[in-house]
Amino acid sequence: MSESMYIVCISGTHERLQMAAMFASVGAASGIDVTVFLSMNALQFFVKGHAPTAPAEGRFGELMTDKGAPPFKQLFEQAAELGDAKLFPCSMAIDLLGVKKEDLDDVLGPPLGLTKFLMDAAGSQILTF
Repeated sequence: MSESMYIVCISGTHERLQMAAMFASVGAASGIDVTVFLSMNALQFFVKGHAPTAPAEGRFGELMTDKGAPPFKQLFEQAAELGDAKLFPCSMAIDLLGVKKEDLDDVLGPPLGLTKFLMDAAGSQILTF
């Protein structure tokens, strides 16, 4: 039985998205089955044409940008490509934003409802950012 990690991203701040992406990429690279659920303020950064960075919550977010830390979107993409992590947009958030699946970054899977995400995650570790 393999380990599983489920990550919920709802924040729109650089630090929180960066940490979620670091968990996803390191977990996936370590052979852990990673599933990421992008909702609320986090999902907007995965809409094609949207600014690729999130605003810093504090000094550390600014330092990551200034020192050239890999961007969170790049880390999420690496998790999906190299570690086979799965990234899903929240179906409710898609509806509220008024976007369609084709408006989202290609790295995202099909829209997923919270009920399905929680059923899949039952008994597993869930991290929320």
